[in-house]
Amino acid sequence: MSVDEENTVFWVAVMLLPLLSVLLVVMDRVEDRLLTPAPAKPRHAARKRHLRLIRGGTGSGEPVTDDGLSEPRAA
Repeated sequence: MSVDEENTVFWVAVMLLPLLSVLLVVMDRVEDRLLTPAPAKPRHAARKRHLRLIRGGTGSGEPVTDDGLSEPRAA
C-alpha cells in the first residue's frame, strides 16, 4: 500500500465516524418512538362540548324572551 492509499483510507474512516454516530442517534429515537405503547386516551379527546343554539335550551321547557339583546343581521 502506498502512502496516498493509506491517507485515503484514514480520511474515509475519520469521515465515517460522525456519520455513524448521527445514524445511531436517529435510529435510537426512531426505535423509542415505535416501541413506546400508545397512551390510553388520545390528547385531543376532550370532554364533548355542545353548542347551545337556542337560548334557554338546556331542557328547562320554557323559551326565554329576547328583550332586544340581539340585533338583526344585514342581508
